[in-house]
Amino acid sequence: MHQRFQGKVAFVTGAARGQGRNHALRLAREGADLLLADACADVATVGYALATEADLAETVRLIEAEDRRAVAGRVDVRDGAALRELVDRGVAELGRLDVVVANAGVGGSAPMAEMSDETWQDMIDINLTGVFKTIRAALPHLTSGASIVLTGSIAAAKGLPNNTHYTAAKHGLMGIMRALANEVAPQGIRVNCVNPTNVDTPLLFNDAIYRLFRPDLEAPGREDVVEIMRGMHALDTGWVEPDDVSNAVLFLASEEARYITGIALPVDAGALNR
Repeated sequence: MHQRFQGKVAFVTGAARGQGRNHALRLAREGADLLLADACADVATVGYALATEADLAETVRLIEAEDRRAVAGRVDVRDGAALRELVDRGVAELGRLDVVVANAGVGGSAPMAEMSDETWQDMIDINLTGVFKTIRAALPHLTSGASIVLTGSIAAAKGLPNNTHYTAAKHGLMGIMRALANEVAPQGIRVNCVNPTNVDTPLLFNDAIYRLFRPDLEAPGREDVVEIMRGMHALDTGWVEPDDVSNAVLFLASEEARYITGIALPVDAGALNR
């Protein structure tokens, strides 16, 4: 197997399940040791269950099964001090830090007129400020050749109705990425963003999303949204798989992309081209 990250250490947030777990496991399979963070707790304003401590432990188990090391912490990206402590501890144990995948985030939807202050604030605090705090904790440990990859969304490039808070947060990530790419380029550090469409994870497939897409049904399920999601894309799919996003994340984090910085790479089956 191609070992693009042999001898490297990567920090992944939101690593307990979904895209975060997939990115971490793919990095491990290509030689990286992993520093992992996840809040492992529900958020009252988010309409689906979030990851658990057992999920995070399973991510660690899967990485160790690849004969790689993992340092994990139950850390909420809204807690800057806890992020710093985790990163400092992880670097002390693993020896270095080469890749940051700022992936932690939540989804949700509501018409803006009906959105509570708390719903707005939680989204901004986790999906935007949490990325700032993640990167800030990692920057003192990064040196030339390091790479930062942010998990964006097609909502970073277009306006998704009933998702004003999510769209605003993801647009904000583009600002972080563009400004920081210029700021740290003199140190040889790169910053990019991957912008997926729908991804087959619990953030997408949950009752709240089903109700958003099919308000005409009393109890819609996954099968009720397939055709609507397919209609979002130029290619014949309603969503992409976590591996499709990981392929882009690992490319941007690797030496193969050594002269790529300040870009947003869509993994969107043509959604933004429609």
